[in-house]
Amino acid sequence: MRIVDTTIAGVSLVELERIEDERGSFARSFCMDELREAGIKFNVHQANISVNRFAGTVRGMHFQGEPSPESKIVRCTRGLIFDVVLDLRPDSSTYCQWFGTKLNPTEGAAVLIPPGCAHGFQSLADDTEVHYLMCGRFDAAAATGVRYDDPAFRINWPAPVSSVSEKDREWPDYVPQVIQNSDIEL
Repeated sequence: MRIVDTTIAGVSLVELERIEDERGSFARSFCMDELREAGIKFNVHQANISVNRFAGTVRGMHFQGEPSPESKIVRCTRGLIFDVVLDLRPDSSTYCQWFGTKLNPTEGAAVLIPPGCAHGFQSLADDTEVHYLMCGRFDAAAATGVRYDDPAFRINWPAPVSSVSEKDREWPDYVPQVIQNSDIEL
């Protein structure tokens, strides 16, 4: 595994380091020790699979707030997706910025999403499958999201949106938080 930083603080690509021979290839897709060496704490609590019948489907932008924030490692195991991470951590240097990348099983890269960042993706092929490793337990009371087309973020989805859940269409407009600095003298 190679862990590569992205333009969003704390968001990384987890790339495969394949060993190839005449039989095919082998690669480690997850290693807690390598993550820890990179300063990333990630204890898997569950794994999820999302199957998306049609290209253009958008799922997201989802995250869990307090008291149950969670991180994720997301990999496309069939088809092709445009994966998006949105920084919703008000104290982050990349607050309200997003990062997007295409994921597919041939290249095998995954995206590591820290707590406080929303995640979503658009399937770019029919019958796309996405595999998630979740650090933290699902907490319905803490599960929330922002709209995939919220004007506060201007996410540039690569294809027309063909399908999105009612819940994901109805998140209210996001109002960015203003950080007050109590050390400023007036």
